[in-house]
Amino acid sequence: MQAISEQDILKRVQRDNPWWEVDGKALPEWRYPKRAYFDSFARLALNEKIKRAAVLLGPRRVGKTVLIKQLVDYAIRLEWSPQAILYVSVDTPIYAGMRLEHFLSYLENTDDRALVVFDEIQYLKNWEVHLKDLVDSFPHIKFVVSGSAAAALRLKSNESGAGRFTEFMLPPLTFQEFLQFIGRENELVLAPEVFDADALNVAFIDYLNYGGYPEAVLNDEIRANPDQFVRNDIIDKVLLKDLPALYGINDIQELNRLFSFLAYNAGNEASLEHIANASGLAKPTIKRYIDYLESAFLIIKVSLVDQSCRSMQRERTFKVYLNNPSMRAALFGPVSPSEGALIGRLAESALFSQRQHSTNFKNLRYARWKDGEVDMIYLGNANHKPLWAVEVKWSDRVGDNKSELKALKSLIASNPSIETARITSRTINQIFEHAPVPIRCTPTALYCYSVGRDAARKNNAELERKIASAELDDELESMLLDPT
Repeated sequence: MQAISEQDILKRVQRDNPWWEVDGKALPEWRYPKRAYFDSFARLALNEKIKRAAVLLGPRRVGKTVLIKQLVDYAIRLEWSPQAILYVSVDTPIYAGMRLEHFLSYLENTDDRALVVFDEIQYLKNWEVHLKDLVDSFPHIKFVVSGSAAAALRLKSNESGAGRFTEFMLPPLTFQEFLQFIGRENELVLAPEVFDADALNVAFIDYLNYGGYPEAVLNDEIRANPDQFVRNDIIDKVLLKDLPALYGINDIQELNRLFSFLAYNAGNEASLEHIANASGLAKPTIKRYIDYLESAFLIIKVSLVDQSCRSMQRERTFKVYLNNPSMRAALFGPVSPSEGALIGRLAESALFSQRQHSTNFKNLRYARWKDGEVDMIYLGNANHKPLWAVEVKWSDRVGDNKSELKALKSLIASNPSIETARITSRTINQIFEHAPVPIRCTPTALYCYSVGRDAARKNNAELERKIASAELDDELESMLLDPT
């Protein structure tokens, strides 16, 4: 038996770095549409004033590797030497046991500026210790790492990378990005008040079924078989590989059963007792597994407040949404236009998913009291008073029956701090005048589009402002697209 030769390792490295060739061989990824977050990520990753590694986090299959390959293309266009750009996929078997620093020997000249990317970094034991040492030892090299086991990455990044790593979260596609990827954004939404409601709704249902993953949007074969792509390549790998490896879970079937139950009931109110009765799992196990699923970006857990928007002293009930609504289609089949109630619940999941792009995502709640419920409440940062509220509907009943506004009106009456209120519909777009706060009615699909677009723009603008001035401090760390 022979050890893997250095020559064979070099051949693999060269194959993974085709831009080293004199003719500048292009990659297919360079032609793909860019995510809304590409510009701000590129400025973070390539800014030579920032002596930190960029840690790209996100669920499986949301486009992290493509984003990195596009970053390489962008760096070359900015006249970075192609031979000073190194990409390494750490999970490649031939690299097993290799130290990160050894890869630097493959660069043309490590004395000049360079870009080094370690993809799927979570597969390297104690990666954070090695990366921290590289950042300190090679300040002229820009290091970028990425991984899908985001919970472990974030934990180790926070523990060992203080002042050395900056996290960047890449969530699933927003509805706005979905329309852009399929080339219909300008056709369906000409302006905030100029849109085709019926056609937009058709595209929105398509988004709920297939739209969260760039590859599924761009590949007709994958769209025709979402079960294989989403369930086998995404959900099962997280449930069967990532989480058991991270947390030492022995009974994988328990975890799988719980996730299927939560996915099927996404958008419904739940309690540990109810889930225990339905699933047969012990409540401490359920609580622990929900934390795991949330940290792996499979679900979104939303806490309850009362009519006065006060948090419960003891959390008895909560809601669980899917991080990406299209996961439900892969598990249980696509939703059809006739399934109004189910579309409504998935629309709630979609809206919370768009809000992941917001820096204040952790301030979202839902409200329920004896005779009312509102789906989404935003609590202000300073005093945790509610500033806005949204009730999500997939119908136009509000146009004929103003009792649909009862819960919102009660919430507004109990909370003078609320500045704006909204109810969504299928096609109605108007303002219902109710003092002291007008209630805006907006088509759900249009609202989902606007939320994803505006949240991305706001975060990018603020992040780029901080990066431009190299103001990388605790304030930046707290606003970097962190959904937890």
